[in-house]
Amino acid sequence: MREPDGVEPESAETENGVAAEIRTDARGDQLPGDEAPTSGDAAEDSAEDGAARTEPAAETETDGGAGEEAGGKAAAGGKKPRSRKRLFREFATILVAAILLTLLVKAFVVQVYRIPSASMENTLLPGDRVLVNKLVYHFRGIHRGDVVVFSGAGSWGNLDGSPVPPPPSNPVVRFFDSVLADVGIHNDTTYYIKRVIGLPGDHVACCTDGLVTVNGVPLHETGYIYPGSPASAYPFSVTVPAGRLWVMGDNRNYSDDSVLHDKDGYPDQGTVPVSAVTGRAFLIIWPLSRIGDLPIPGTFQQAALNTAPAAAAVMLTTPVLFWQRRRAARRSRANASLR
Repeated sequence: MREPDGVEPESAETENGVAAEIRTDARGDQLPGDEAPTSGDAAEDSAEDGAARTEPAAETETDGGAGEEAGGKAAAGGKKPRSRKRLFREFATILVAAILLTLLVKAFVVQVYRIPSASMENTLLPGDRVLVNKLVYHFRGIHRGDVVVFSGAGSWGNLDGSPVPPPPSNPVVRFFDSVLADVGIHNDTTYYIKRVIGLPGDHVACCTDGLVTVNGVPLHETGYIYPGSPASAYPFSVTVPAGRLWVMGDNRNYSDDSVLHDKDGYPDQGTVPVSAVTGRAFLIIWPLSRIGDLPIPGTFQQAALNTAPAAAAVMLTTPVLFWQRRRAARRSRANASLR
């Protein structure tokens, strides 16, 4: 490369001038071999000088392109933080919506309950998880043979028989307790799971020929009660009061159900209020090897059962079930464990 502007042209003129001065004689004639630069040589020198002068311009132009490219990258890089923020906001919105939807479904539609005891063997085993439909009884009445979940509040109380504590007197605390109960987080109350045997107005008794009878109709229960279990550990004969249910576990020797509560002298002969029912267990979802539904056994489909006086009682009580359950839900506390 040549030196900076102005230096190189000045040095070329001085060299040519000195050579001409040394090579001339006294008369001023030019000596042989000392030809002056031709016009072609001068043109070449000029072309070279022009090319040399244009090279820095080309370098400058390249630097300008690199600057534009760097500026473009910087501009693109400046958009990334905004994109990340937008992506984070969208993710947070989806997460919050999913949580709210889950809580709403759990509070009003369906909830998972765990089976901790053997009272419903072999229909339900300890460790099973079941789905409980909370909406079904808002549209139809409870049926004989349904496996239902109900709260100890207003019925049998806690496992030790002690009554469920009353709701807090502070309205704010009571509101939040009600919300936590609806979504199944608070754990102040025990929930039970049993099979419905008698509806309001039914006469349930045991044992006739070793079988439980409903309004004189024998139930053939070998398909769902625990193998080798008797129809009941104790004899009974009860007319189910209005607005209440007679419930029994499928493992009759190991179930703390209406039979034992009647024997122990509980009010209303050991029955449970319809308003305490949370929903119907309809599906086993865990473990995977036991996935399956919980249908009503065929013995409860006998036509003779539907002609009983209880049919009229069920029709009369169904319209008020929704209101009763909503009132009971405010008093209860959710607990995922069942008995």
